[in-house]
This record gives sequence, C-alpha cells and structure tokens, in this order.
Amino acid sequence: MTSDLASIIGIEAPTGLLIGGQWSAGRAGRMPVMNPATEDAITEVADASPEDALEAVAVAAEALPRWAARPPRERGECLRRAYELMMQRSEQLARLMVLENGKALRDARGEIAYAAEFFRWYAEEAVRIDGSLSIAPSGANRIMAIRQPVGVSYLITPWNFPAAMATRKIGPALAAGCTVLLKPAKETPLTALAVADVLTEAGVPDGVVNVLPTTKPGPLTEAILADPRVRKLSFTGSTEVGRVLLKQAADHVTNCSMELGGNAPFLVFDDADVDAAVDGAFLAKMRNGGEACTAANRFYVHELVADEFAAKLSARLAALRVGPGLDEGVDLGPLVNADTRDKVAGLVATAAGAGARLLTGGQAPDRVGYFYAPTVLDAVPPGAGILATEIFGPVAPIVRFTSEQDAVALANATEYGLVSYLYSTDLRRCLRVAEALEAGMIGVNRGVVSDPAAPFGGVKQSGLGREGAHDGLLEFTETKYIAVDW
Repeated sequence: MTSDLASIIGIEAPTGLLIGGQWSAGRAGRMPVMNPATEDAITEVADASPEDALEAVAVAAEALPRWAARPPRERGECLRRAYELMMQRSEQLARLMVLENGKALRDARGEIAYAAEFFRWYAEEAVRIDGSLSIAPSGANRIMAIRQPVGVSYLITPWNFPAAMATRKIGPALAAGCTVLLKPAKETPLTALAVADVLTEAGVPDGVVNVLPTTKPGPLTEAILADPRVRKLSFTGSTEVGRVLLKQAADHVTNCSMELGGNAPFLVFDDADVDAAVDGAFLAKMRNGGEACTAANRFYVHELVADEFAAKLSARLAALRVGPGLDEGVDLGPLVNADTRDKVAGLVATAAGAGARLLTGGQAPDRVGYFYAPTVLDAVPPGAGILATEIFGPVAPIVRFTSEQDAVALANATEYGLVSYLYSTDLRRCLRVAEALEAGMIGVNRGVVSDPAAPFGGVKQSGLGREGAHDGLLEFTETKYIAVDW
C-alpha cells in the first residue's frame, strides 16, 4: 500500500501497518498526516487498533525464537545493509521527514545520517554480546553469566526525531535478538514506516519488525502491555506520559527503559570564550528548531559577560531565515503543530510580562503554518515559569548570575536531569561543575552531546536506563547465571 508521495520525494512511501511482513489496512480506518508548513494533509496512513496490536504481538512472539537463534553476525549484517540503504536514500528520506515534521531540510539530512549510524553501530555491537566466567570464592563451582534477548519489545517514539529515535531503539533490539513493535508518533508515521521498509529490504525476517501508527495510543498501549508475551518497553517522550506507562508496565513487571523530558541548563562563566559559547549555545538551542529534549532551555550567564553574550546570540538568531523546511536556504521551519506554537508564544508572553527583556523575535509570523520567530529574552527572573518547563521551540531565556555556587544551584533546581552544558576556559572549574551538575550527560565547551557510541540518558525524572553505546545493547538483554561444577 503506497501513496503518491513517490512523485514528490522520489521513493515509495508505505502508508499501511506493518504486521508479520505484510502491509495491512488495519481495523480502525485511516488517519491524516499533516504538513506543519501548510496546515494541509499530505496523505493518510492506516490507523492501528488494539486488535491490530495483539496480532502484531502474536507474530512478534512467533518470530522471536528463530531471530534470537540467528548467529549474531547474521543479525548484524541485516543492520549493516539497512545502514547502507538508508544512506543511499538519505535525500529522499530527509524530504519525507520534512513534509510531516516541518524541520529545515538541513536538519533532516543531518538526522538521517545520525539515524543510519545507529544501524551501523549496532551491526558491530551484535557480535559483542559479552558474558563472564569466574570461580566462586568458595571454589565450589564456576559462575557463568550469559546474556540473552529480553524478548518481544514495545518501542514508542516521538515526533521530533522520527528516524533517529526509531533506529536508536530498533538497532540494539535487533542486535540483541529481540523482535519489536514500533509505535511512532501520530504526527510522523511516514518516516517510521519508511525505515521499516528499509529493514525489510535489508533482509530482516517477517514478524521481527512491526509498525503500528495510531490515533488512539492509550488503548493500543494498554492492550500491548497487558500481554505477558511483551517483556520490554522502551519509551521516548514526556515525563508525564512516562509515569503513566511505568504504572501500566508494573502489572507484569515489564522491563522498562525511559528517555523522558529535559530542562537543560547552559552555563557561561566569566572566563568563558564568549564567541565559542555563542556558537555552542546556537547549536544547543537551535538544533531541530529547539524541538529536542537535549535543547538548551535555560541560559545562566555570568553578569560580567552577559551583555556581550546576549547581544551576539540575539544577532545570530535574528539572522535566521524562517520558512517551509523544503526550501533551500531555510534555517528554521515551523513547529510541529498549533498547540506547540501556542504554548511557546504563551511562555514568551508570560516571561515578558514578568519583566524579561525581549531582544529579538517574540511573535508568530503572519503566515500560514505553525511558525514562530527565533527569540531571545534577557534578564529573565529566576522564578519565571519559562525556566520550569520544556520550551520545545526556538526561544532562549537568559538569567544572569554572580557566583559559581549560585549557577550550579539554579541549574540543579529542577526535577529533570537529562543534559547540562557549561562553558569555561578553566579545566578545574569545568570538571568541578560537571561533577556537581545533576544530569546524565554534560557538554563541556560543546553544544552537542549526542553520538551513537555514547550512553544517552538522564537522571532524576528524565529517565531510566541508557540508549546508544554498548549500554543500549544491554538494555535489550537479560543476564542468566549458570552454576557449573567441572
């Protein structure tokens, strides 16, 4: 089942459910996929029902023993071929993503390359599923520990990185020998379906990867997690939804990995290279238009360099070209939907009303599409609401500080702990502050931390477990201890 998107992007774009290797119309009809730049529907895809989900669980459970028994090298070769196919089709996949997500084409191209890299990384990790052998302290027996696939895995991905969040979960799951059900966000199902199509062509057997777009994620997820054959839940999304899913998963004590919300602080000390800090702030704030859990959300800048930093960051953001993501030369596309745009506008208005000084932006352009101008707010009061929530948009609020201790305290004053950034030319300060910051990842004089070879994840209410690196592979395994006496 394909749409006429092929004439626009250059490849066939599946629009059905993928269950057991077959494209299915599903039981719940069809749902529209919207273009955030035009507010028009670009196509429709099948809408999965709980009954479709249980069918997918059954075929994934049936496929599990055969896939788990495949030699690790063979599983890895499937992922390697998927990497190569994604890179061959990178431009077409990037354009497909822009149509449903809205991000600038440059960002989409970068995401496809990043997403494909997870397949390459886990193609290599598939042959490195390690175990251990030791002698019991008493000498009575050997302690053998092996790692086995956790089982049928339910993967829930968000709309902001529709390719990378899918491959970051599918890659390690398949490398470990698990079978999967992927539920993409309703805003961006086309990219997930296209990635699944690549995996099918790469030789992944029927039933190993199943994809279930839906407009009713609650009932569908409830049905899947109520099935005891599902042994793993991997979720990327908001902390609020993550709490609900953890409660549902508790009924069957389902293994959970949670990559949840963030509220990343960006600290600029008085001894920082301000130009380098502005470069890093631009990357940390504007990657994906600010619609990222790793986006810098709060800028704490020492009062001695705050004027220079604010002026230079404002000039950088004011120069960005805003428009439809598919237009070459566009730096910033629309936000994903009207609710997100309205939330961002409300946060800016409230902060300005509380005394923040607007340096640039601060409004939605008068045009069709969910656009919002790049915005910098200076002298934001430390207690402003905009500092306590994920903005998920192109807005940089600046708070001034006077001491290192105050900066760290302000940065840690949140329930979130995903990533923090800091800029200083004093190595001792960098390492001291990095240790003090309550976050799972720290960018030291860097505005980007994501890498397939690095363990990605947070502390506090930003999540459980890690994705990427060898850690991400282990999330899809269980350790079995075998007592042996020879």
